[in-house]
Amino acid sequence: MLKIIVDENIPAAETCFATLGEVVNKPGRSLQPADVRDADVLIVRSITQVDQALLQGSKVRFVGTATIGVDHVDQAYLAQQGIFFTNAPGCNAQSVVEYVIAALLELEASRDVALEGKTIGIIGAGNVGSRLRSAAAVLGMNVLACDPPLQAQGVSGLVSADDAWQADIVSLHVPFERSGPYPTLYLGDYARLHAMAPDAVLINTARGAVIDNRALSNVLNERADLCAVLDVWEGEPLVNRELASQVDIATPHIAGYSHDGKVRGTWMIYQKLCEFLQQPVTLQEADLIAPQLNILLDFSLPHTDDPLTARDIVRKVYDIREDDLGLRSSLQLERERRGEGFDALRKHYRVRREFSTVRLRGCDYLRQRLPQREWQRLVALGFRDEHGVPLT
Repeated sequence: MLKIIVDENIPAAETCFATLGEVVNKPGRSLQPADVRDADVLIVRSITQVDQALLQGSKVRFVGTATIGVDHVDQAYLAQQGIFFTNAPGCNAQSVVEYVIAALLELEASRDVALEGKTIGIIGAGNVGSRLRSAAAVLGMNVLACDPPLQAQGVSGLVSADDAWQADIVSLHVPFERSGPYPTLYLGDYARLHAMAPDAVLINTARGAVIDNRALSNVLNERADLCAVLDVWEGEPLVNRELASQVDIATPHIAGYSHDGKVRGTWMIYQKLCEFLQQPVTLQEADLIAPQLNILLDFSLPHTDDPLTARDIVRKVYDIREDDLGLRSSLQLERERRGEGFDALRKHYRVRREFSTVRLRGCDYLRQRLPQREWQRLVALGFRDEHGVPLT
């Protein structure tokens, strides 16, 4: 029987992979060569470095990461050893987009500025960036998308990095590359950060080292007008406590942590493993979501706490302030325990559904209650009525 080592925090792993072999759950950050020596299959997340040091001498012939990013995997070594590799591109793209918009709605309220008419520079126009591009346009924002690799391939409608970085809002959605033709290490360096537009907002949900964290801390000391939202940090799981105290929203690398996105990632790897083993795919993505996790928000009858804004409804599904509070609380721990606190926030993360899975009852009343702008935001975010029909 196949032995399948799976990161213990990958959801629905037992349901998917137990049909294909013996599933053994392991903590991903502390995975050791001895853990995988007699394994046939290894399935990880971004916290596990998969390279020669981990795999040499093992039986592993299939490696899957239930993530979009692949910078934690030495693909050249895997190819050299004839080990099949796959990831889950786009699995949590919608989750990241919803995180960004939830953050912007909170900043709009706290900073008393309207999103409509603002310019957003989207650095990276792949799975996440392209979705954010569409949502931002529906929200009435002017979009400047930048993606040098795509531009080099002849894709039109993109702008230069210099132009994108001068937007009112700059959101980063690039892979982490230390070298090569398009390195992203410290893409946000001191000079670029300090030259951002007045009152600009910086959002990083890519990888921590895409932004020079020390430089950002210095810039925020020098420019009180700037606003930052960080979900990723250099040196994770240890977070720069000073920088965290300076940013408006600080979260523990959970932008892509919707339950739907995580399950989708598992299912995508499951499909690839079935293909690799020449086994039929017997499970569908919908089979992995428990019915009791579905959300119905009832607005069919007037209530005194009826929402007045789209942000009120977003908070009922995903309140980003909880993640901010969780990280800030963990940073009060003694230094040697802060890394454990960071990982615990991710390991025990609550079930967070994507907006398109949420059903709204009483949409006629809700539409009358909300200003047109707020209703349009619900449309942009993908909410549906009680019958599952997208709002229009």
